[in-house]
Amino acid sequence: MKKILIAYSSITGNTKKVAMAIANSLKNSELKDISEIDNTNYDIIIVGTWIRRTTADPKALAFIEQLKNKTVAFFFTLGAYPNSNYATHCINNITDAFLKNGNKILGSFHCHGALSDAVIKRALKRPSDDPHGPSQERMKRWKEASTHPDENDLKNAQEYFFSLLSLDK
Repeated sequence: MKKILIAYSSITGNTKKVAMAIANSLKNSELKDISEIDNTNYDIIIVGTWIRRTTADPKALAFIEQLKNKTVAFFFTLGAYPNSNYATHCINNITDAFLKNGNKILGSFHCHGALSDAVIKRALKRPSDDPHGPSQERMKRWKEASTHPDENDLKNAQEYFFSLLSLDK
C-alpha cells in the first residue's frame, strides 16, 4: 500500500476540515499541519492550502517549493466562487508551483470556504467600487462562503481523492 501524507495549512479551519475528511477516507494516510512536517518520504503527498492572492498561502508555498520530483495532489478552499475565473487562476498558479520542481500532479480539488474575519474587516474599510471592497455582490458571496465547507463539500473531497487514488477504504 502506498504511504500518503495529507499536509495542510489552515487559518480559519476550513482547509483543516477538508484535510481531516480526506484523511478519514484514505487508508495509510497521515494528516499533518505543514508546520509539523519533518520529512517528505511518502509515496503521495496531498497539499491543502487556503488562498492568498490567487495562489497557495505563504506557508503552503514554502512547503511546495521544498518538494522535488514527488507525486502530489492538492486541494484548497477559497472565498471566491469555485467555478470562477479566480479559482481557475488559483489552480494554474498552484500547478505551476508544483511543476517547477519536477513534481507529478495527480489532480486537484477545491471548494468554497469562509473568509477570515480579518479579510472581511479589511474589505469593509475599502470603498464599495474597490475591486476588494464591500459591494452587494461580494457581501452576498461572503455570506454564502460562510457556510462552507459544508457536508457536501467534505463528501465531494473524500470521493474525489478516493477515486483519484483508487484506494480501498
